[in-house]
Amino acid sequence: MWLTYSVFAALCFGLRGILYHWTSQKPLNRNLLLCGTFSMGAIVNGICALVFSSEWTMAALIGVQMGLFSFGANASMFKGFAVGKASLVAILTALPSVVVVIVAFGLWQEKLHAMQLLAFVVIIGGVLLVRMSNDISLRNLQGAQWGLLAMLLFAANDLSGKWSTIMEADLFPTMFFMFVTGASCFGIWWLRDVQRERGKRALQGAGGGTVRVAQFAPSASPSASPNWGSKRTYFVGLAVGITNAVGMMLIVTAFELGKAGLVSAVTALNVLIVLLYTRFIVKERFTKLEITGISLAFAGILLMRLFGA
Repeated sequence: MWLTYSVFAALCFGLRGILYHWTSQKPLNRNLLLCGTFSMGAIVNGICALVFSSEWTMAALIGVQMGLFSFGANASMFKGFAVGKASLVAILTALPSVVVVIVAFGLWQEKLHAMQLLAFVVIIGGVLLVRMSNDISLRNLQGAQWGLLAMLLFAANDLSGKWSTIMEADLFPTMFFMFVTGASCFGIWWLRDVQRERGKRALQGAGGGTVRVAQFAPSASPSASPNWGSKRTYFVGLAVGITNAVGMMLIVTAFELGKAGLVSAVTALNVLIVLLYTRFIVKERFTKLEITGISLAFAGILLMRLFGA
């Protein structure tokens, strides 16, 4: 069952990635969008915790740690995309499962037998081929530090999810704390953006200059657009948050039933969902490297299905 939960988690995260891709083309503030995304996760899991009478134990506070790691990972990833090579950052953020396998072995003695290890390598190899760009070289490593930090933080988030299951923390309270923490962090960051822009406008006004609202919108995206105000951005984030909330429920359940490294590797296949979207909806063509990567990834899933027990 862990494989089933992992595959469905990958589907949810893939849909989330498609929505992120769509919103990236819109003039909105990404911090406010992510605040809405995490807020919906808190709402969904809070309601589920009440409906199912979940236990609010100290172990559920691991969710706070997960929220901080998730916030830091997303912030680092977007920073890497902004200042460095997007393809390099994408490759690094595809590798958390490698860290998870190593750490899970050291902490909890989670060993992979030969066929599981083979399936793991095939899946990761496929994901890397899909994300790899031909213009990556040792001389072209801008943003590598941010991509590396994002990779480590995404791995820490996965490991924290596994730890919460080992500590027998109830799913919904743990997820509630995670999403509340993430929403708070992104909300504070958005408020900082707003204050900064107001300060710029005040300085420009004091200098006698003519200021247009859109001119000093936050750098991530101009939230002052008449079509993408703060309210609309936040509500779109809430909608995106449904996919994120369901995905996190599924992946934590998969961590409870399976080995952390294998679950993390399978959910990394969400990139294939985004790739299929860009092929059939955005009409981008697959490269030979991408086709090879997709084939490898699905071969790895088949191997995992046959020998994952």
